Amino acid sequence: MGRDYKGRLSAYRCIYAFIFLLSACSLTSFLLYSGRCTSTPGRGQSQEWEAAGLKPNPSTSSRPTIHLLSFQEAWNHLNFPPPAGRPRRRIMRIAVFVKKWAHASRAGGLERHAFTLHLQLAKMGHQIHIFTTSPTNASSSSFSFPSLPTLYFHFSRPTAAGYLDQSTVWNQFHAENSSGAGPFDVVHTESVGLMHTRSRNITNLAVSWHGIAYETIHSDIIQELLRSPEERPAHSLTDRVPKVVEEVKFFRSYAHHVATSDHVGDVLKRVYMIPEERVHVILNGVDSEIFRPDFVAGKEFRRKIGIPDSKSLVLGIAGRLVKDKGHPLIFEALKQMIDEDAEFRESAIVLVAGDGPWGNRYRGLGPGSVIVLGPLEQSQLAKFYNAIDIFVNPTLRAQGLDHTLLEAMLCGKALLASRLASITGSVIVSDDVGYTSPPRVESFKRALYRVWSDGRQVLEKKGEVGRQRGMVLFTATKMAAAYERLFLCISSIGKGDGENQCQYKDPSW
Repeated sequence: MGRDYKGRLSAYRCIYAFIFLLSACSLTSFLLYSGRCTSTPGRGQSQEWEAAGLKPNPSTSSRPTIHLLSFQEAWNHLNFPPPAGRPRRRIMRIAVFVKKWAHASRAGGLERHAFTLHLQLAKMGHQIHIFTTSPTNASSSSFSFPSLPTLYFHFSRPTAAGYLDQSTVWNQFHAENSSGAGPFDVVHTESVGLMHTRSRNITNLAVSWHGIAYETIHSDIIQELLRSPEERPAHSLTDRVPKVVEEVKFFRSYAHHVATSDHVGDVLKRVYMIPEERVHVILNGVDSEIFRPDFVAGKEFRRKIGIPDSKSLVLGIAGRLVKDKGHPLIFEALKQMIDEDAEFRESAIVLVAGDGPWGNRYRGLGPGSVIVLGPLEQSQLAKFYNAIDIFVNPTLRAQGLDHTLLEAMLCGKALLASRLASITGSVIVSDDVGYTSPPRVESFKRALYRVWSDGRQVLEKKGEVGRQRGMVLFTATKMAAAYERLFLCISSIGKGDGENQCQYKDPSW
């Protein structure tokens, strides 16, 4: 037993040493990144950034023309307006690999990203071919299959583990790629929809990452710290480092990488050692036609679900109601506040939208304190956001960029979220748009009491500032325009017009 303990201790020491080295890399890259942010913005975009509370973007300031593949910040900061007075850019044939297509009300972040982005590109006239698994155990009517003449689906049976059958989709891809319509201009895979063993020889390919193993180490550490004495220690930390090493090895098989947060873009370049010209940051975006301020709809939603006028603070929580989304943490914080503070109990109420095992536990806090709504369609979800005063996201998952934060922001709501690098680096960048908290019960209690103390007037102001920022960075049209330009750039390389498509000049210069 003693030898086993010493061996385990030695393994943990190696892991923590490795994590320390990776963290040092990230710190160094942050300092280098910060050092670049010292120049003055161009005339046109500076006013837009200032209105949204953004820092000037250095790369558009000192040079009126830049090479996009060398651009190191989020492409959402750039403007890609449709051509005026002439036909729009050439129409592309785009192949998309995604493990699962979006369910109407239960889509995860990756599926929602795939749906929003490629629907927008199809509306822009591009021919989008979706290679995905066929719906199982549910009516296909509950999945979102828009009827557009430029959107094509190629279904296949999933593997036993639920992934795309690589042999089948590869044959489907080659059949369509060699059809009379001509080869695809670009290939896009959502995470490892198309495995690296198939992608290694495709030069006109881009992969969007919605979570990488390095980020997951942070989540594992948080969950280990939150583990109760009765729970058995998880072995995820010991398993995670080899997965990071494995990813570092095979990520180079993808030609171009799209990071959905500023933090991941930095990790891909510094820790995964992918050349900077192959890493591009394009932040997630959501439909601003659906998610927008609507006071009347919010007031009607409150009346419909029975929120009394005496409630001076309406907190909102949405998403998958599972452990790794932080629901045990926020549940305990709210439970303590409801139990110990009668004034808070009488004046505040929590709305919970989503599906998962923690739904019933929230109901146990009492109908006067919590209303659990279940999963909501997007149109109803927009009304939900408009009915609340602040959106709370206690996630423990450090991966990707959570869509619910962006949806609430575009509806003009203040935010409270876990203090994770992807969130503080891209979304809640200052106190002007919301609050962040370390993922601990006592910290979230303090943050919630501060929200309650600040009151609606302060929250409304933060929501206004957040919406201004969101309309600059986080709309579906801004995201799709950035992806379109990236796809045009990488598809044109080697065709003689790569320099033209990959050059950017600020249209407001």
